[in-house]
Amino acid sequence: MMVYSRWNDEEAAKCNGELFALRVYTSRLIGSDDDLVLHGGGNTSVKAPYKDIFGNEIPALYVKGSGWDLATIEKQGFAPVRMDILLKLPDLATLSDTDLVTIQKQAMLDPNAPGPSIETILHALIPYTFVDHSHSDTVCLVTNTPEGEKFIKEIYGDKALIVPYCMPGFVLAKKVKEMTVGVDWAKLDCIILLNHGIFTWGNDAKTSYENMIANVKKAEDFLKSKQAYFESLESGSEACEKLDPVAIAKIRKEVSTAAGVPMVVKANNGYAAKTFASLPDLSKVSQVGTLTPDHIIQTKRVPAIIHDYQTGAEQDVKSYVSEYEAYFNRNRKPEHKMLDPAPRWILLPGKGWCTAGIGVKQTKINDDIAKHTSRAIMWAGKFSCYCCLGEKDLFDVEYWELEQAKLRKGGGRKDFDGKVAVVTGGASGIGKAVVKAFLDAGACVVALDINPEVSTVFKSPAFLGIKCDLTDAEAVKDALSTCAHCFGGVDILVLNAGILPKSAPIEEIEPEQWDRSMQVNLTASQRLLTATIPYLKLGVDPCLIIVGTKNAPAPGRGMSCYSVAKAALTQLGRIAALELAPHGVRVNTVHPDAVFDTGLWSEEVLKTRAAAYNLTVDQYKRRNLLKAEITSHDVARVVRSLAGPDFYKVTGAQLPVNGGDERTV
Repeated sequence: MMVYSRWNDEEAAKCNGELFALRVYTSRLIGSDDDLVLHGGGNTSVKAPYKDIFGNEIPALYVKGSGWDLATIEKQGFAPVRMDILLKLPDLATLSDTDLVTIQKQAMLDPNAPGPSIETILHALIPYTFVDHSHSDTVCLVTNTPEGEKFIKEIYGDKALIVPYCMPGFVLAKKVKEMTVGVDWAKLDCIILLNHGIFTWGNDAKTSYENMIANVKKAEDFLKSKQAYFESLESGSEACEKLDPVAIAKIRKEVSTAAGVPMVVKANNGYAAKTFASLPDLSKVSQVGTLTPDHIIQTKRVPAIIHDYQTGAEQDVKSYVSEYEAYFNRNRKPEHKMLDPAPRWILLPGKGWCTAGIGVKQTKINDDIAKHTSRAIMWAGKFSCYCCLGEKDLFDVEYWELEQAKLRKGGGRKDFDGKVAVVTGGASGIGKAVVKAFLDAGACVVALDINPEVSTVFKSPAFLGIKCDLTDAEAVKDALSTCAHCFGGVDILVLNAGILPKSAPIEEIEPEQWDRSMQVNLTASQRLLTATIPYLKLGVDPCLIIVGTKNAPAPGRGMSCYSVAKAALTQLGRIAALELAPHGVRVNTVHPDAVFDTGLWSEEVLKTRAAAYNLTVDQYKRRNLLKAEITSHDVARVVRSLAGPDFYKVTGAQLPVNGGDERTV
């Protein structure tokens, strides 16, 4: 950790002095440094005239809009708001955040722009063209100590306006206006918001940005002087023993139960996480609160602690839920609706931690927040002790009226948000289509395939492709462990991988051909299923879906190698339905036929099979009652439906996806 100026004269020159291009450029510089802001935190602005349709220039503040991240912001991510309205607002006696948002929207000069930041008024009050605001780790760390204000005065002297913590929005802006009456802004370098962050400014983009860097470095230098600063723990050895993957799945099960929805869980047993989790006073220092107030919306106020992660998940998560409910009841107002009480950061003493979220993005955000918070806690212990806002102040941020309004509105979830699927043969054909279907519906998906290209077939943080020979028991075990560490467990297993041997009558079958079909089409799936059952038992609405074949109920001449293996796999599924039902695991099979957009169907195989029925290739493709050609995506949609809520009461079913066949209708 060490901030430095990322300003590059050559890159800046590409902006050609254009105000908004420079505003975007330095905003991205701030957003690219996770020691300044994390995942949408912080905000920036620029003051410039807005020209209306009549050519009139209206003084305006262009401020980062809601939903935009400084790391990737574009010009359209800034909302233009009338300065005259903004400057009058702090003179009001009171103003709710809901009314503030409404007034700021009314004062917008572009109705298509995103909603302005809740800190828009404060940006307007600072009389400089460019204004930057970050949640610098070091600044927040220094203020999050019992002597925080004293330390800040020691660092900045009279060059900083030190503002006691106020709720962001109208209250904070009003406080700053009161404190700056008669102030000579030219004598100030920054505003330090205790327990919150830092503002800097300048009349050009470079000055404002480098003021941010210079003032954050002062906090870093202070830590060094206290022997409290050391390089990131991530530079330490990462050769830590992996966690028990089934225990991770158990943690995910308990967290999902507490949340009332499936959750993605990411395990972190790296050197930094293990170092923090091994602190002797972990149960004390970890239960203080967040590094900056807005983190509470992501991670809640404190993490859960599972003292024995292999056996204690149920008891310790339930204890956390009870404590959260008590916290809510101590601080609630009548209009508050309780958020789900599930932990988002789960400490495993001596081992590391897990983070949880509705999806993989939120889980990654929570892991990043945990890294920065844990580091700050350890640094604070070197020269003081870590403390932060009181419970009531943090509660007010967590139950901010605007967040509660979003909660009441509801909606926005996809059918498979938080679910984890494992799909075999995911690099091509039906398997690839199944992977896409689940990804589109919000699931995290692990695709297993012997083809190394499986790792690159989809570019999504919710996708993990693993080259895996399913006949290799250790490779299967490692793949499932990786799945548990990345996503938390398995809810859906789709057994799809297979090979289509060369057509041959029984008397001409070569032993190697028969054995290979049985090994890949039957035994490999059985072994993967056996290895996955412990995870499925801990899944959320778990299910197994077998991709069989029409040849199981209606075999064809010359296809015994394939048909017998798939018929046995179908029988395995029937037995699995009987054995796994007591554990809530559903087992269903789809029987596709003639899915010609897969690798199984080479031109040679297609011609051979068509000839076996005395048909042309085109006739063979449509030899079903509906005269329809079946694609891999048709099969994938059926597989996804079987895994979804419409089929939660169905198990042991076999569903043909073949356009209708006279022999099985």
